[in-house]
Amino acid sequence: MTLPEFGLFLISILASVAGQWLLKAGALKLGRVDASNFVSHVFGMITIPELLAGLTCYALGAIVYILVLTRVKLSVAGPGVALVYVFSLLIGYFVFRESIPLSRLVGLGLIICGVILVIWKS
Repeated sequence: MTLPEFGLFLISILASVAGQWLLKAGALKLGRVDASNFVSHVFGMITIPELLAGLTCYALGAIVYILVLTRVKLSVAGPGVALVYVFSLLIGYFVFRESIPLSRLVGLGLIICGVILVIWKS
């Protein structure tokens, strides 16, 4: 993967992570959904700026990912997207104060090692 390809790839990942962060922030404003408030919550989603911004970030990430796929093998780009999980876990911990059990840390380490093995010298 060349430096410009890696740059596009990184933009795609960061846009997706920003989307997840914004969607979580918007979901917290939306509140818990159950059968009695489902319809109102679905319509309420269009009034929460964080949710709209999160969807926009996801769209940007998808567009950039398509650009990456024009230059990089799917067998490299696809598994590399797993880095979104790493950043999402870190945002969950540092921003939303979510706990990270040991089993999740081990899984995170395995994801990082796997991505390194897949993209190494490809």
